[in-house]
Amino acid sequence: MFYYLLKYVLLGPLLRLVFRPRIEGLENVPASGPAIVAGNHLSFSDHFLMPAMLKRRITFLAKAEYFTGPGLRGRLTAFFFRSAGQIPVDRSGKEAGQAAIREGLGVLGRGELLGIYPEGTRSHDGRLYKGKVGVAVMALKAGVPVVPCAMIGTFEAQPPGKVIPNIHPVTIRFGKPLDFSRYAGMEREKAVLRAVTDEIMYAILTLSQQEYVDEYAAVVKAAQAAQAAEKKERRFPRAPLS
Repeated sequence: MFYYLLKYVLLGPLLRLVFRPRIEGLENVPASGPAIVAGNHLSFSDHFLMPAMLKRRITFLAKAEYFTGPGLRGRLTAFFFRSAGQIPVDRSGKEAGQAAIREGLGVLGRGELLGIYPEGTRSHDGRLYKGKVGVAVMALKAGVPVVPCAMIGTFEAQPPGKVIPNIHPVTIRFGKPLDFSRYAGMEREKAVLRAVTDEIMYAILTLSQQEYVDEYAAVVKAAQAAQAAEKKERRFPRAPLS
């Protein structure tokens, strides 16, 4: 109930008014039946803009931190995501990844749309990063098509760290569904999972025209954070303990 209240009354009309998003390829999203919508992830606002523009309800696998934040803002964020039917995902390890896959397969098993960001995290610099293979596992196990999606302009509208979005034109572009039935029963083959994931990421790249980085975003973020910390330490070395 709250999902549709947000979509049609509270949030959806406001998003349309402010961003006036341009939608391309909406006919590529199946009108019924299970499917995965796999997109790039540039901004916190991606969570709202795409669902608001789709005719069907879509359930996203959202990072668990959205449900556990401190203070009033954290509680409001958690309430919003839970009320909108989004599923928290713990990204801390292999077992957590398996739990996310089970949750995603449950959504697809009910004949619904599942939204997923294969990069696993928001891009911190607007580039497209290497996809994780969970999307391929779910596509092959459930035997469903994958619709590639590109969010364009949301990084400029709300880059990481910005709370109030800028007014910036946004395009949401859906590509033709990708069929991986030729790999049926091969969801345990690492080479197959990598090939399927790379095909999905290439489709997203073709739609978004981003610069591509063949590394995981989380790894690059961690390396850059370590370099920044090391640089700061060199500039402001700690005084030796007496």
